[in-house]
Amino acid sequence: MTDNINGKVVVITGASSGLGAETARHLSKAGAKVVLGARRLDRLEELAGELGLDGKAILKTDVTDRNQVKALVDRAVELCGRLDVILNNAGLMPSSMLDKLKIDEWDRMIDVNIKGVLYGIAAALPHMQAQKSGQIINVSSVAGHKVGPGGSVYASTKWAVRAISEGLRQEVKPWNIRTTIVSPGAVATELIDTITDKDVAAGMAKTYEGAISAGSFARVVAFAISQPDDVDINEVLFRPTSQAY
Repeated sequence: MTDNINGKVVVITGASSGLGAETARHLSKAGAKVVLGARRLDRLEELAGELGLDGKAILKTDVTDRNQVKALVDRAVELCGRLDVILNNAGLMPSSMLDKLKIDEWDRMIDVNIKGVLYGIAAALPHMQAQKSGQIINVSSVAGHKVGPGGSVYASTKWAVRAISEGLRQEVKPWNIRTTIVSPGAVATELIDTITDKDVAAGMAKTYEGAISAGSFARVVAFAISQPDDVDINEVLFRPTSQAY
């Protein structure tokens, strides 16, 4: 499953832990040239050391700042001469019941989960249009397909990712650009640690009892990238076998 991955230049946001870090490991092992961004520079530096990356291949990046996202993508093009894939992975899930009025958390989810994806697209698209190739991979969720109590705002952001991605898919055909949505279920990461509503956190902990490893996500991403250039894997929804939601 490493066909068509070796030598590709891949930018990953939210790469300091969880899905992003594990995907960086997986793709790097398959021969990709990864350029990584995240807010936690110390974690990025540790990962870069593990993977043997040039120090220039990491950049402190807050996806709510469009200039920082652009700088990350431009760094990849500066280092490698092109951009083959961007994985818009950064996200958070401080789910809560609406009557708790955690408005600051709503705003943060909108800024990271929606605007962060849009900023990634905005940064990558001009380069991919110029080279007439590329792949934009956006991370949604099972919550982008189903809504449960406490998940209204988070689910809204993930439905938005799917809507944006489908519109993008139709718009980029003239430039031979591929688009993929990856919607994971319960995968073991730090995501649920962002939940401050105790009741919702308790319920989510039960859902995550059967969580599968971040490697499952990395393999899905690798599968989408590894397809021949004339095959466009547009969406993958996956869960632990034991997950009902």
